[in-house]
Amino acid sequence: MQFLPIKTRALLPPKDNIFELLDKYLPKLKEGDVLFITSKILAIHQGRCIKIGKVKKTKLIKQEADYSLPPYKSFWGEMVLTIKDHTLIPSAGIDESNANGYYVLWPKNTSNLCKQICQYLKNKHRIKKLAVVATDSHTTPLRWGTSGISVGFYGLNPLYDYRGKKDIFARKLKYTQSNIVDALSAMAVLLMGEGNEKIPTVVIRGAKFVKFTNKDTHKKLVIPPKKDLYYPLLKIFKRDNKHSNP
Repeated sequence: MQFLPIKTRALLPPKDNIFELLDKYLPKLKEGDVLFITSKILAIHQGRCIKIGKVKKTKLIKQEADYSLPPYKSFWGEMVLTIKDHTLIPSAGIDESNANGYYVLWPKNTSNLCKQICQYLKNKHRIKKLAVVATDSHTTPLRWGTSGISVGFYGLNPLYDYRGKKDIFARKLKYTQSNIVDALSAMAVLLMGEGNEKIPTVVIRGAKFVKFTNKDTHKKLVIPPKKDLYYPLLKIFKRDNKHSNP
């Protein structure tokens, strides 16, 4: 595999054009490439930015979250834990870093935007096999530091299914599926960096295990909360304004 970090200009809140950025900075794409784009510049493209001070962040979080817990005082100050777009994330993904005085929300209909970008780039570069993945930084409980995760995607099957296959001792696997899209997202986000790198896009080339598709597959990654191993923790979240559990 090759990992190609793409340095660009800064995409400027409150609204900027992702297609102009891709046209100017992307190299010639090849068959089988996977393009990773940080969700922040997708949100800026959509104008999903609110000037800091215009509205309280806690109000924004409640507005944006699908489920949440009450605010609490943590080691880091006041914190709100939320579930947004089937992802456990603090503050519904709302970010202030590299935002030039704005709150940047998560994009809307992220997988659909990835689909639009994918189709545009397929036509522009005259290729048939391409996937586009939106990423964000994510924290893991009981671990310091951030890693990358996908928050939307189009053009690939997100999972490799081991169910029914045998392990090295011929034991048939019953449950195991490998999460390809988040594993690759973690590497892409590592290369993007968290500071002033100005690397909002990464191309991964030669990932032969990626299966490309023209179908919408983002729902394949989502596990119903009641089937989740962590459901005893997840069930305490409340749907905002509807008072129901996940």
